Amino acid sequence: MSARKKIVLGLAAAALAGGMATVTGPAAATPATGKSAAAECGVRADGKLWCGNRVGAKGYEHRRYNSAVRGPLNTSPSWFQCWGRGDQHAGGNNVWYWTKLDNGQWGNVAAVDVHTSVDPAPGLREC
Repeated sequence: MSARKKIVLGLAAAALAGGMATVTGPAAATPATGKSAAAECGVRADGKLWCGNRVGAKGYEHRRYNSAVRGPLNTSPSWFQCWGRGDQHAGGNNVWYWTKLDNGQWGNVAAVDVHTSVDPAPGLREC
C-alpha cells in the first residue's frame, strides 16, 4: 500500500472516530446554552422549569402518594409548569412539581424525583 493511501485511510479513520465520539442523544445539548440538558436545571424564558428527573418517576393526581397515579416520566429531562406543597417525601420537604407526563396526562411529581438543587426551584411560580 502506498504512503499516500495509508495517510488517506488514516485521516478517514480519524474523522470517522471523531464523528462517532461526538454523536450523542437528541437531548444532550441545548442550542440556547450549549450545556448538557441533564446538567442544566432552571427556569427558562418560557416560565417552565427544565430539569433532569428520575426516569420512571410517577405523576399523581394530587400532591399525595395515596392519590391516583396519572402516569410516568419515562424520559429525562422534563419540564415542570409550577410547584405546590403536599405530602412529605424522601427529599426532605413537601414540594411537588406539576407537569405533563409522558402519556399526555397532567400530574404532580414529588420534588425528590426532580434533580433540583433547592426546592421549590427559584423563579418557578407556585400553583
